[in-house]
Amino acid sequence: NRRTWSQDWAPKVKNGMSIELTCIVDVSKSASFQMQHTFLFYKDDSLLHNTTSEQNRTRYKISPARFADSGIYKCIVEANRKTKSSNDLEVRVEGTYPFNHCRLLHYKKQITEGEVVTLRCEIPEEKPPFIFLFIKISSNQQSQEKRKQELKANFASVEFPVEERDRILRFQCIAQVNSVVGSETSEPSSMTIVTVVEPFSHPKLTSKSPWNITEGDRIDIVCTTILARPYEIEILIQKDRRILNSTQGQNSVTYSATATVEHNGNYTCKVELGRVSKTTSMNIVVAELFAKPILTPSLTDLDENKSLSLWCHINGSPKANFSIVKRPPENGILLKTSSNFTIQAQVNDTGSYVCRAEIKGIIKESNPVQITVYGESIRRCKGPMVLGETLLLRCQSMFGTPPINYTLFRGNRLIDTITVYNNTYAEFRDRQTKLNSLREYRCEASNRHSYANKSSYKMNITVIAPVRNISFGSLPHGEVEDGGDINFLCVVSEGSLPINFTIFKQNEQTPLFYESIMETRVLWQKKSLTKQDAGKYFCEASNRAMVTERSNLLTVKVILASWQKGFIALFVLVVIAIAAFGFWWCWRKKEKGNNEYLLFSGC
Repeated sequence: NRRTWSQDWAPKVKNGMSIELTCIVDVSKSASFQMQHTFLFYKDDSLLHNTTSEQNRTRYKISPARFADSGIYKCIVEANRKTKSSNDLEVRVEGTYPFNHCRLLHYKKQITEGEVVTLRCEIPEEKPPFIFLFIKISSNQQSQEKRKQELKANFASVEFPVEERDRILRFQCIAQVNSVVGSETSEPSSMTIVTVVEPFSHPKLTSKSPWNITEGDRIDIVCTTILARPYEIEILIQKDRRILNSTQGQNSVTYSATATVEHNGNYTCKVELGRVSKTTSMNIVVAELFAKPILTPSLTDLDENKSLSLWCHINGSPKANFSIVKRPPENGILLKTSSNFTIQAQVNDTGSYVCRAEIKGIIKESNPVQITVYGESIRRCKGPMVLGETLLLRCQSMFGTPPINYTLFRGNRLIDTITVYNNTYAEFRDRQTKLNSLREYRCEASNRHSYANKSSYKMNITVIAPVRNISFGSLPHGEVEDGGDINFLCVVSEGSLPINFTIFKQNEQTPLFYESIMETRVLWQKKSLTKQDAGKYFCEASNRAMVTERSNLLTVKVILASWQKGFIALFVLVVIAIAAFGFWWCWRKKEKGNNEYLLFSGC
């Protein structure tokens, strides 16, 4: 048997015309013999169509032909358990069928900043695969493109967010059809135009403060915006990424404060709604009311029992309220409310000292001055010893030729021996592990001199415990009547005495109360509260361990006093009584048929 195939085929076809594929088989057989032929048509090695016939030829028609029909075709014939394949035939379809323009889903002529425009581009007469190109053109002629590949459908959808500066947007799409023999690109769709409206205007940032702001002046910064319609916007004022004040659902926000040099800088107002964010900035310059105070000591290094004097002053000598403070703790221990301070120095007076100056409510602090008080030949290099810390001791002989051997004793127990080869000190460390254990230290110095070893005086060290587990409460709790009193109670569960208690109102630097007492709790009464006293309060506690514990925040609300509520109720009752009497009087007049003028209208 012999089979042949032929195709009535033009090599190129215009898009939209028809393609007819003819497969012919030539089989040698007797005249009376009938045979079944199975014809299979393939495109790009994928089965396209099959049919069975006793005829020696069959046709397969593609109408209309589209670019996606371009490819490599062949036919295979099966007859009498034998198979034969035709040669490959390349078919090209030129051009693309005109397709629908890009269109907006849920189309609106106007859209708001921050919303999303959804575009759908389709080419209904073609077959996938496609690559769709979506183009967004902004008012400034800047364009943004998005590509999407579609393997199964003849359409694709994308989303374009509407940015802050978008006003008039134009959209367009182009489709590219692909096949194994090449690709074809459609003509661009017609433009779709969308108008963008602002949900709110660009914010305006203004200052109600004086033109020349000086420390102590009032700063009032206001940020406003205009809403197109009521929106749940968020508007805030910030400085150096720190939010100073904010509000939601309003068209303005205000930040107020008493000016200090820390208020110098750039302030930003930001309005946000969903994806939309708009900002405005302004710079505030605050002139210094007075210079930082200067603390001058008589000596920074002195022997024990020597006189130590500290003087505090301001350049230009303005009148100020001075105070001298010793640290630690962090907030310091007030030594004297004066510009000068004098004591007979002891070893435990070693520490950092500052002075504070106050003018018109503005408080400034000097640079710290470190004072070190030395004992005879052994001294501590740190302040109070805290449980768990390492004690640092220095031993030095003022006379003697090196090398000198220094030996440290705790009681009668030898701790360590260090040899020093120059005129400096030996440094010893001993860890504090027991609470309230009195430790007696001394050191001995010796060299090759024939004299006996020299011993220092004895130093007693007391280990102290830092404050722990602070709690803060009030009586009454939460709500206080206008003009009433409130008792604040600050308690620590443990800590060596004395303990320094300080009570603050949130966002205020100056403490409301301070006391250093030999107790683990303190009670303070704040009298005659007003609406301005409402807010959040907290307590801090510290001792010589240099650890400051801060309590939880306690919210205090100031409500109307009982007599104020009673007065309002009485006023309402009087109004009701007068109205009732008036109606009764009118009714009596009508009953008597009296037509004289009635005092109460509506009778």
